Amino acid sequence: MKDELSYIREHTQELEELVLTLARIPAPTGQEEKRAGFCLNWLKEHGAGEAYKDSVGNVVYLYRSNNRMNAGGEEVGLPDADAVHEKWETQQEKQRRPLLVFMAHMDVVFPDTEELPLEEREGRIYCPGVGDDTANLSVLLMLAAYAAKCRPDTGKYDILFVCGVGEEGLGNLKGSRQICKDFGDRIEAFYAFDLTMDSYQCRAVGSLRYRVAVTAPGGHSYHCFGNTNANAVLAEIITALYRIRVPQQGRTTYNVGMISGGTSVNTIAQKAELLYEIRSDDIRDLKWMQEKFHSLMEEYQKGLPSDCGLEFSLIGERPCESDVDEEKRQRLFQYVEESVEKACGRKPVPEPVSTDCNIPLSMGIPSVCVGTCRGAGAHTREEYIERDSLGQGLEIAMRILRNYTAAEA
Repeated sequence: MKDELSYIREHTQELEELVLTLARIPAPTGQEEKRAGFCLNWLKEHGAGEAYKDSVGNVVYLYRSNNRMNAGGEEVGLPDADAVHEKWETQQEKQRRPLLVFMAHMDVVFPDTEELPLEEREGRIYCPGVGDDTANLSVLLMLAAYAAKCRPDTGKYDILFVCGVGEEGLGNLKGSRQICKDFGDRIEAFYAFDLTMDSYQCRAVGSLRYRVAVTAPGGHSYHCFGNTNANAVLAEIITALYRIRVPQQGRTTYNVGMISGGTSVNTIAQKAELLYEIRSDDIRDLKWMQEKFHSLMEEYQKGLPSDCGLEFSLIGERPCESDVDEEKRQRLFQYVEESVEKACGRKPVPEPVSTDCNIPLSMGIPSVCVGTCRGAGAHTREEYIERDSLGQGLEIAMRILRNYTAAEA
């Protein structure tokens, strides 16, 4: 670990400057192009000439430790040991080597399409999205640059570094889904850098997101008084949704997050809609809540006047975890706990959350999400990170990677 610690000391300032640059680049979910372009160029400039953008917009760098590439992605020769290795390892076999995935998401929850406001004061960096997930994304980039430059021997593993899209809101984990679609049969371990270094993901919280839309005749508030008001129907539906008693096997929640409808104070609303979310860390409870929701919607559809309508549709789904080899998963937890404790002096707390890991966990792939910064205020415009935590965050990432080098395997 001596060489890695030296690398961290030499590159911490570069990491801090990377965060300051990257945090300002807008990246609303579904509009990550500017940030993706920066990440792709940055990787290529730092030795990852093979980095590319995939079909959904993820920026991907596949690292093979027995390849020697220059910054332009050209092979520059194999040492004698590698030449010997080539005699028994065919190109096809190399393509099928097991994969480790390290991923952080580029998108933030904020809709800004112009430069995000950033401020530094009292050892903190304030910026919307700076902790979720810009700082973690910056650590991922530095880890990928370390691999490209220092060529660590990762033994039997190839490593996939991913700057992902679509993790927040209605992005529906699009980036993670694509990675698992393209590489799922090769992935042996999946790490997401998200959250803060105080915690890590012990269970995948699944979710279902629905849009409910009501239509009605509407009309003038005085002359057409008595006509059905779409807002009133929607209000009744919300009341009914909040009367549902959640099951108790795991932790289950629900929320009406957005409401819209009507055109003016003196108009009976013709249209109204809401966005509704169910979350649970237990797949049985999630299914039970889904059935309750569908039953309630169908009941209201039947009870509405003939000149009114109600439609509902699933607009987002994050799966709960499936059967995962518990021994392999505990090994990932161990690597995370030990890495955080050695870097920060304390172990992170396990907690159920929803992250990019939900997709591989739903496929039975051992996965864990861990944070590489300290801060607070996620999903608010007052979000901040502690600047002096970034070096520790890079150390956490390096220590996790160290578990897979040939010397440690």
